[in-house]
Amino acid sequence: MIHPKLLENKNEKNNLSFSKNLYKGACVKIKNSNKTFQVIGLNIGKEICWVREWPFASNSKKTFALEISQITLQIFCSNNFSEKLSNFEI
Repeated sequence: MIHPKLLENKNEKNNLSFSKNLYKGACVKIKNSNKTFQVIGLNIGKEICWVREWPFASNSKKTFALEISQITLQIFCSNNFSEKLSNFEI
């Protein structure tokens, strides 16, 4: 399920209100990508966050910093990981 668009990027006021709603663990979409990312760290004062691709591979530690203004949409994190696990036989 997708949340309503939380960031319009039209002015600084919108960026400030969006950053107050952003939280560690949130899943987001970013400009120029169709992938989903999870926020793993925030620095609201500098308007940056650190993200990783969602769902993430347990052996991958690829994270990167991103300006909060690059986030276009906040969404619910899908539970694809548990669905993939249920497909394995033990």
